[in-house]
Amino acid sequence: MSNLPAFNTCDLCDAHGEAHPPALWVLPPVLRDFGSVPRFAGPVATVRCLEDNTRVAEAVKSPGEGRVLVVDGAASLRRALCGGNLAAAAAQNGWAGIVVDGAVRDLAELRASGVGIRALALQPLRPRKNDQGQRDVPVTIRGVEVRPGYWLYADEDGIVVSPRALA
Repeated sequence: MSNLPAFNTCDLCDAHGEAHPPALWVLPPVLRDFGSVPRFAGPVATVRCLEDNTRVAEAVKSPGEGRVLVVDGAASLRRALCGGNLAAAAAQNGWAGIVVDGAVRDLAELRASGVGIRALALQPLRPRKNDQGQRDVPVTIRGVEVRPGYWLYADEDGIVVSPRALA
């Protein structure tokens, strides 16, 4: 995130929240902060999966280039889709953050990872590994459509998504 200009989601909403067509959408305030970086932003890459994190692992083990991985886990809390090992891989490979509409695990490792992580809850049960899921497809997170290449901004006040980079 060091190459990004300073941002504040409240200021982004004030400046762009009333535009027509909409310049941004705000994710409902249900995703909790589990990472070590409270503010992160970047272009979006996506994964859609249900209780199988094969595609999540593929994504974070590839070059992140400052992107944010947005994971549509169908809000399932039955299995974690990201844990300490994948968070460490994300940090090592240059991902700015991971947003999971689902559960994560290994809180101490997530907090030490060096990457921003938002998710619905903690769940100690590991994910399945059945080679399921899709990458780089439009996803819907809490009613907000998120497409690869959109921009995501997360800070202490919330998460906003925009089809373009916001100043």
